[in-house]
Amino acid sequence: MPGADPEGANAGWQRRSLRSVWHPCTQMQRAAALPPLPIARGEGPWLFDHERRRYFDATSSWWVNLFGHADARINAALKDQLDRLPHVMLAGCTHAPAVELAERLSALTGGVLGHCFFASDGASAVEIALKMSFHHWRKRGHPEKREFVCLRRGYHGETLGALAVTDVPVFRDAYDPLLMRVHQVMSPDARQAQPGESAAGVANRAAAELEALFASRHAHIAALIVEPLVQCASGMAMHDTAYLRRVRTLCDRYGVSLIADEIAVGCGRTGSFFACEQAGIWPDFLCLSKGISGGVLPLSLVMTRDTVYAAFLAEDVAHGFLHSHSYTGNAMACRAALAVLDRFVEDDVLRRNAHRAAALSAALAPLRADPRVRHFRQHGMIWAFDVRADWAGERFAERFHHAGRERELLIRPIGHTVYLMPPYLLDDTLAQWLAGRVMQTLDAVAHKENTHADPTPEPATA
Repeated sequence: MPGADPEGANAGWQRRSLRSVWHPCTQMQRAAALPPLPIARGEGPWLFDHERRRYFDATSSWWVNLFGHADARINAALKDQLDRLPHVMLAGCTHAPAVELAERLSALTGGVLGHCFFASDGASAVEIALKMSFHHWRKRGHPEKREFVCLRRGYHGETLGALAVTDVPVFRDAYDPLLMRVHQVMSPDARQAQPGESAAGVANRAAAELEALFASRHAHIAALIVEPLVQCASGMAMHDTAYLRRVRTLCDRYGVSLIADEIAVGCGRTGSFFACEQAGIWPDFLCLSKGISGGVLPLSLVMTRDTVYAAFLAEDVAHGFLHSHSYTGNAMACRAALAVLDRFVEDDVLRRNAHRAAALSAALAPLRADPRVRHFRQHGMIWAFDVRADWAGERFAERFHHAGRERELLIRPIGHTVYLMPPYLLDDTLAQWLAGRVMQTLDAVAHKENTHADPTPEPATA
């Protein structure tokens, strides 16, 4: 078989990978101590290595695999599309999957976000939204609106524009000299609550800081970018819906565009298809990626209002929005996304996810009173808890990941934050199993005697 490992097992693939592949979010010097896990195949929520050991994909392979691996319905749609039209350029051409996907997504917003611009990955979608927001203000006679606002500890990608509105030091610091200057404001992270303060109170404090900035700089600010409800890569920081409502009001009052980065939190992950729905608001730009194609092909997109689209209409092509890549609106990726939307309808996914979420939350309930744990939290199909520093010890995330493998879990903490974003396939039995394995893994790695092993906190990487 082409590409087969001559040694026929995991070790050979690990050696070959370390010789030739530069892995993302990985210190390659450490990779020799904890080699990458060679995956031979996937089935449902499970991944299997070359020695037939299984691993539950507890993070949906970086939050993309909504319906499990090798899903029959998504695969059938892709096989059909492969025989019809794998790809054609979207400049000067169009095709049914792109048109139908844009139509169906717009319909899910009630037509508020009427046009869809396609890209390849989450960071690219953020780049497009930033460029589009600035450019549309310029087209409307406000070239001075060229500044952006982001939240502290927010994450929006690792290309230079997306990194400029990201505040996770391990990603940003090395490239800071290359980045545009932006405004950072308080995160509404509910973990910042003062004694007696509610999550809504934290949200209002954060919004007040934003309002002060808008009052002084709104004439120069093009857009604010936020991750609605959950700031994921900074440790699953969750906030009250009141923040989004205040933000929408402030953006309207001060003439600032609102960019909702729903790359990780969209597609049902927070309980509604779009996270913004829970606050009863719509942004001016909405970025989607990750789960929209069901974990099978790269796809991202930016949805925006018709008023933004109209700002670029002119006879001269130079006045259009000139951004592209060769695979823009790839027919295969769009067809996968249509199959994902079909699954939401056919399987009543949002309603069933509410039951799945309740089952796993109940199974994880002992963690709420665990003395090793702080801030147990859940929103939709996202769970997280922080392990106290005096219990975590040195290289906590790495040790937890390795101990998880030994217990059939593929799981990657962010610093001292353990989180779960499983595929939408849980039943009650599997929820109990997953909770049990997470707690067993915590028992294996959290020890009080590690208190003084390494006082420096680990960087937060996803």
